[in-house]
Amino acid sequence: MELCFATNNQHKLDEVSSKLGDTFQLKTLKDIGCLDELPETTGTIPGNSRQKADYVWTHFGVSCFADDSGLEVESLNGEPGVDSAFYSGSRNAENNIEKLLTNLAGQSNRKARFITVFTLVLHGVEHQFEGTIEGQIVEEPRGTGGFGYDPVFQPDGYDRTFAQMSLEEKNAISHRSRALAKMIDYLKDQVFS
Repeated sequence: MELCFATNNQHKLDEVSSKLGDTFQLKTLKDIGCLDELPETTGTIPGNSRQKADYVWTHFGVSCFADDSGLEVESLNGEPGVDSAFYSGSRNAENNIEKLLTNLAGQSNRKARFITVFTLVLHGVEHQFEGTIEGQIVEEPRGTGGFGYDPVFQPDGYDRTFAQMSLEEKNAISHRSRALAKMIDYLKDQVFS
């Protein structure tokens, strides 16, 4: 079965490809001829995920899935949330982390969670799948792996940040992998039932 993953983020493509296996032929936006900047204007993580998947289905007629993710910090009333990628006003991860740590200066409550929502549009029918992981924001970046806020997010039950973990270790527990596992289970039910 051919499916388009509505992203140009190579990290996400690698992560999802490793989980999908060869039952599905994963296409990129470029593969289907979509060079458009996908809209993300709903103000919510589930809404943005839906908006991107709907755009691809409506304009290209291809079964697809899209995700949106965010980091929600309890003491910052859920910030950066839906604005995680542009928290500092740019897509620069170091600047985003710097702003987050500045805003958390002096805070004892550093509880945070990552959330991912996948929206699957399969032959025009929409389904959503959510994954979360709870953790803490550490005082300063640690590790060189991963991307985004990984150097400052330490999942509960671990003494290392996502950026200090191998890709395999992170993928086994991450918010994205939890949402993806739910979506893959659903897809396999559709293909093999």
